[in-house]
Amino acid sequence: MKSLTYLLLFLISLNTGLAQEKNLPKDFVYIKAQIPDIKLDIRYAGSNNFIGKPVNSYQKPVGILSKPATEALEKVQNDLMSQGYCLKIFDAYRPQTAVNHFIEWARNPADTLTKAKFYPEVAKKDLFQLGYIASKSGHSRGSTIDLTIMDAKTGKELDMGSGYDFFGDISHHNTDKITKEQKANRSLLKRIMIKNGFRPYPEEWWHYTLRNEPYPETYFDFPVR
Repeated sequence: MKSLTYLLLFLISLNTGLAQEKNLPKDFVYIKAQIPDIKLDIRYAGSNNFIGKPVNSYQKPVGILSKPATEALEKVQNDLMSQGYCLKIFDAYRPQTAVNHFIEWARNPADTLTKAKFYPEVAKKDLFQLGYIASKSGHSRGSTIDLTIMDAKTGKELDMGSGYDFFGDISHHNTDKITKEQKANRSLLKRIMIKNGFRPYPEEWWHYTLRNEPYPETYFDFPVR
């Protein structure tokens, strides 16, 4: 009887996954469907982000990527799990509508609700000039990921020296403002991501793009749901 119950649950899960996939463009997948043990903390679907509220087009806290990027990410996860670690995803595919929301927010000088946490040393008016916000994002091409490493048993994130989406020099790969341990943690992430086909972004320790991304010139705008 137990075996039948497990089989029914598996079939229900499979059918749900297939139904979800129908909502996506060809060659896009839900990260959790392919990598069940990965952890998601999709910040733009909630209020713990530099805007301070859910971002437009993030209708559910799910992670979506192109299939090639997801397959490469699965290799990263397997490598880390063998060492007692696990990936935590902050953002993956990002709709152009969400990027437009960032632009709208950046152009409102009166809204500084999150300044103390996310950009204490940067004037909001300079966020465009300094490259923290742009009119186009590699995330919208479907093969860029924001992530960190956590302990697989405790769920505690490794100390990377700055928080996700912190706008400042301390988030850069070449910063001299972090400890040896923090540098080692960043190096672990960087090394294992490069090994599995991703390239880092110098100004953000959490940001990686698949080297051979399938849609290098296409910016998608379907919702995250």
